[in-house]
Amino acid sequence: MSISNKKKPMIKYTNRDYNSIKSDLIDYAKRNYSDTFRDFGEAGFGSFMIDAISYIGDSLSFYTDYSANESFPDTALEYNNVIRHGKVLGYKFKNNPSSYGIATFYITVPAKSYGLGPDTNYLPMLLKGSEFSSNSGNAFILNENIDFSNSNNEIVVAQVDDTTGIPTSYAIRAQGRVISGELSIQTIDVGDYTPFLKLELNGSSIAEVLSVTDGEGHSYYEVDYLSQDIIYKGIPNRNSDKDTVRSILKPIVVPRRFIVEQEEKKTFIQFGYGSTEEIKLSSIADPSNIVLQVYGKDYYTDTSFDPSKLIATDKFGVVPSQTTLTIITRNNSSENVNAAVGSISNVNSSMWDFANEGTLNLNTTADIRASLEVSNEEPIIGDVSLPSSDEIRKRIFDSYASQNRAVTKQDYISAVYRMPPEFGSIKRTNIFQDQDSFKRNLNCYVVSEDASGILTTTNRTIKDNLKTHLQKFKMVNDTIDILDARIVNIGIEFSAIAIDEKNKYSALSEGIDLLKQFYANKMDIGENFSITNIFSILKQAPSISDVVDVKLVNKRSSTYSDTYYNIETHLSADGRELFCEDDVVFEVRYINFDIKGSIK
Repeated sequence: MSISNKKKPMIKYTNRDYNSIKSDLIDYAKRNYSDTFRDFGEAGFGSFMIDAISYIGDSLSFYTDYSANESFPDTALEYNNVIRHGKVLGYKFKNNPSSYGIATFYITVPAKSYGLGPDTNYLPMLLKGSEFSSNSGNAFILNENIDFSNSNNEIVVAQVDDTTGIPTSYAIRAQGRVISGELSIQTIDVGDYTPFLKLELNGSSIAEVLSVTDGEGHSYYEVDYLSQDIIYKGIPNRNSDKDTVRSILKPIVVPRRFIVEQEEKKTFIQFGYGSTEEIKLSSIADPSNIVLQVYGKDYYTDTSFDPSKLIATDKFGVVPSQTTLTIITRNNSSENVNAAVGSISNVNSSMWDFANEGTLNLNTTADIRASLEVSNEEPIIGDVSLPSSDEIRKRIFDSYASQNRAVTKQDYISAVYRMPPEFGSIKRTNIFQDQDSFKRNLNCYVVSEDASGILTTTNRTIKDNLKTHLQKFKMVNDTIDILDARIVNIGIEFSAIAIDEKNKYSALSEGIDLLKQFYANKMDIGENFSITNIFSILKQAPSISDVVDVKLVNKRSSTYSDTYYNIETHLSADGRELFCEDDVVFEVRYINFDIKGSIK
């Protein structure tokens, strides 16, 4: 019989795991090679060959499935793969959120010669970039200049002459915005011209790239995408309203630009593919010179124009070559850079500006510098734990659907989570239409996370930043109120039955550990508290046979939120769910103490 007429062997292509492949191979060998192959003992060479082939088949099947899963955003599991899928869909991942808030600064200055008021010649300005730290070692940077001559500052007598009682010095209190992190400088040598040059920065805790300059002194500016050629930069306001408006926004063409890309523990900067020879203009082109190309004709053929003609280069910016880049970054000093009230107390470095310093007494100015003290009267918050893969996946889809505008509820939620982390981060948010308003007024409820990882109210500075951030997304006729969500702390008490002959203490420990793991993740604002979930989770414990009862308790004391929530009136009729109001977020605050149980 010819080979072509032989019956094809039966191969089960659905067998993909080790055991099924091995079983099929043994059946195949017995059926087709019964006369020549009979060594099926566990210690035989034939068994070794079948085991090896089964092992290889199982491995190949695993990696085939793995590659297929990681190729799609809705099935990918690897953290960085989910981020890469988000990048394709326009989602910008930030892996090191910053804490942001207001700190209070105190200095002592000499009094005027007659004692009434501080000597205005010695009122300095504390400059942006001064560095401070908390008791736990978290670093913070002053984010704006503080003028101690401002009339809004609080001034009190610090010392008086023991004999005459005339004040000899005054203490001045001023406030300014601080942001977490410390400055870091690194240099990178760049060789020959490389289109779309991509460089990895040193450090796994980079929160922000502050500046990039090359060896010739050219500055490169961060943009959202490489085709963006214009940024807006603040310049000092010299007009009469400079006290209320410190800076004026001016458009600047940036042929030298870069984007920042982040993964879970890596940060990259990427440039375009233009060269310095292609830069022809250093300012914004006049549209009137390029819209109508009439030349010598007495007519024109088109009234439209290509916006790319407003700049000289269309190659996504200039890529540096044959130079050395100096990169200044702001790095978080720890995994959690939030700061409790009063914890910022150390002055690491300070920069000053005294008007007409050359005419002042050097010892006096040195004493003023040394007198600087710092504290924070409200928590510095904004740093939140990194979202899980599932959370990022949801944000990616929401971000893609919103298309950089906010129309639906999910669009607004996505926009809130997309606020740049250097301005503070929101842990949970929800949007509801204000039922008492006749217009499209929206209530945006927010909550943040403090230094201990528990929910806390969002401070005023982050709210101001969020309101500004949402302006570029919202509909023209929408108005937004940013409000604090009410935090309701819940305690869980349960009673369960252990399996016969099982240790009751082990059963109790297993049940509590499962609940701890589940409630370590924060709930959403407006999310109902499912009591059914507690029953289901406890029944997963190997040593628990049944759950008798579950009780929820509203925890209130000095260490908990003071929000009262009537659990009985908010329970569903069947007792399976605790209903949540729109502005409420449930939290099991101290999972080591707020989950208790008994085993029968």
